[in-house]
Amino acid sequence: MNDVVVFKVGVITTSDRAAAGVYVDEGTPEVVGVLRDMLRTPFEATCRLMPDEQSVIEARLIELVDDVGCHLVVTTGGTGPALRDVTVEATVAVGHKVMPGFGELMRRVSLEKVPTAILSRQEAVIRYRGDGTGALIVNLPGSIKAIRECLQAVMPAIPYCLDLVGAPHVDTNDHVVTAFRPVKKPAAAVAGSTPDGHRIVK
Repeated sequence: MNDVVVFKVGVITTSDRAAAGVYVDEGTPEVVGVLRDMLRTPFEATCRLMPDEQSVIEARLIELVDDVGCHLVVTTGGTGPALRDVTVEATVAVGHKVMPGFGELMRRVSLEKVPTAILSRQEAVIRYRGDGTGALIVNLPGSIKAIRECLQAVMPAIPYCLDLVGAPHVDTNDHVVTAFRPVKKPAAAVAGSTPDGHRIVK
C-alpha cells in the first residue's frame, strides 16, 4: 500500500507587538483561511508567531522546510522599510533560488490599490532539502486586506512551481482561483514518418 504524501504548509507571522501579546495576531488565521478558500487539495498547516528578529525568522523558516517538511511556506509582516522589518532579509538568507517574479507581481497588483505599495519589499525563494526536493517560501505584506489580494495574484503560478521542485500535486478551487499548468505537447514526429512514428516508405 502506497503512503499518501500530505501537502504541508507553513505560516509565519512576524510582529513584535503580536508576539508580545499587545494585540491579537490576525495575520496567521487570515493566511490559513485564504489558502483553504483557494486550495482544493487538503493541507496540514504549521503556524509560527514571532518577533521581528532576523535570526529567529531564519531558524523558523529552516525548521519548517527541513524538519517539518513543509512544501509551501507563507510569511506575513516585516516587508516594509522600517528598521525592524527583516522578514525579507531572513527569507533571502535561507533561500537557494530567488524567484523575483512573485514580488514584482504582488507589488504591481497592490499598486493598483495604494501608491505606498512601492514600499513593500516582499520576495519569494526556493529552499532545497538534502533529498533534492524544494519548498517555495513567499513573503506577504502585513496588511490583512493585502494578504488575499497578493495570494490571489500569485496563486495561479504556485501549483506549477511546486511541481517543478518536487512537491506534491496541488489543485486549486477554480471558482476562487485557477492554477495554470502548461499543456504538454506530443513528442515531435521524426521527419519522414507518420504522426504515430511509423516511417514512410516511398
